Amino acid sequence: MPIAEFSHIWKTYQMGSTLLHALRDVSFAIEKGEMVAIMGQSGSGKSTMLNLLGCLDTPSQGQYLLGGRNVATYSDDELSEIRSREIGFIFQSYNLIHQLNVVENIEIPLYYQGISERESYDRAVALAARVGLSHRLTHVPTELSGGERQRVGIARALASNPLIVLADEPTGNLDTKTGGQIMTLLQGLSDEGVTLIVVTHDPNIADETNRTLRLTDGQLQDGRPK
Repeated sequence: MPIAEFSHIWKTYQMGSTLLHALRDVSFAIEKGEMVAIMGQSGSGKSTMLNLLGCLDTPSQGQYLLGGRNVATYSDDELSEIRSREIGFIFQSYNLIHQLNVVENIEIPLYYQGISERESYDRAVALAARVGLSHRLTHVPTELSGGERQRVGIARALASNPLIVLADEPTGNLDTKTGGQIMTLLQGLSDEGVTLIVVTHDPNIADETNRTLRLTDGQLQDGRPK
């Protein structure tokens, strides 16, 4: 069974007297451990697709099956619960809290899940090691390089052991060398079974994934494996 599956998804916005179809009859499935890129020009529907995948919004029509459940019908409270426990987010601008150190930033998703302080700390330290930051545990974001900040963001996205991880332009603020290192890290996580969906405008980044979903004017053009 796929981890995530869109079935005939439409997303329509009312703009005055005009209907804007941001997504048009989009269907695809993502299997566990896949690393999939989403590409498209500005206005193609990438952000809309990301919001739906991340349970930040619901479709106008169609089914979104996440872990076998049709979350397209969930309430706002139910979607919030799904986001906190089953979806990890990696941001272009890192979105770290500057007053917190590496371990504390990684722990953030665990604060809302009733996990003990000891287990939360131990999990965060293990994740820091997993992304190569064991030597930076007590450093705050201003003491880290851009690549190190993104590694913290990746570890934080993994903290709740989510079903899927969504990465929005994860190398967009990084130089080519550092961006390559981050992609190598993400590929390693995919090899370990983490399901990753990467939104990017960079074809070189897309080439590092298993396959690419290309959007044009809200329609899926292809999603063939490489």
